Amino acid sequence: MPDFPAAYQASEGSPLAVDRAFYGRIAGAVDARTLAGRFIIPIRTGRAWKVPKGHVFRITTEEGPQVGDLNIWSAANPRERLWAARTRQLQAAHVTTFDRLWSNLPYLRPLATITADTLAGYGVDAYGGRVHDLLGTRCDPYVNRMLTGEDFDFCCHSNLTRAVAPHGLTEMDVHDVLNVFQCTGLNSRDQYFMRDCPARPGDYLEFFAETDLLCALSTCPGGDLSVPLWGPEARDPLEVCRPIGVEIYSLDESLLEGWQEPGFAFEAYRGAHGMRPETPPWAG
Repeated sequence: MPDFPAAYQASEGSPLAVDRAFYGRIAGAVDARTLAGRFIIPIRTGRAWKVPKGHVFRITTEEGPQVGDLNIWSAANPRERLWAARTRQLQAAHVTTFDRLWSNLPYLRPLATITADTLAGYGVDAYGGRVHDLLGTRCDPYVNRMLTGEDFDFCCHSNLTRAVAPHGLTEMDVHDVLNVFQCTGLNSRDQYFMRDCPARPGDYLEFFAETDLLCALSTCPGGDLSVPLWGPEARDPLEVCRPIGVEIYSLDESLLEGWQEPGFAFEAYRGAHGMRPETPPWAG
């Protein structure tokens, strides 16, 4: 079947036309970065952390395959946060190196750019599965209760809620996620499916912070998703749950030459959504 062209096309100089040489230098210059922080997120928990703009953070599979649910906010203004739907449209439903994670309206700017992905070679499997998913969202206790009739406090939504509470955020601030290391797709009936996570020990997904960020990650209670979570064959996948690591790096100033923090969309758009008193130009 031939490809149909993407709806959103990058013009020269557009934010979609990412500077691959710049981000490639950041990924490759491992001697020009300094480890600024490192921690492990245990199974079925969540943790939040800050990343200064111009820094890099890396999410790693410490012991083998494990899915992580990632939320991102502007550290200065948590109303600005990852917009999964628009990122799917502007980039792809599954992201990899040089893709950008975009924020919601009226901010609409890249919050982070992916600089390295050790699973980039996974491609598309025999079932149409791809890695680093923006199609789905986080598991939550409400759907779990609806499907199982039981309460469970360690769904990703709940893990993220606990993680951001010390930063003054609530459940209402938790939003649709990037499912890091998660392999998903749409079946022949256009239904969402999840496959076994293909990550190996030491795999990572790395991001460049385009602004000061607050991030939060849940180690999914489904682990590597090799065990059915719902339905007649469902069972507790505790034995396939593993921790996830996070590393934060500062970069030598020389690497950032020519880079500047992205501006907000509302700074360029002055239309006021057509609610200004002037007559629109097409009116008689």
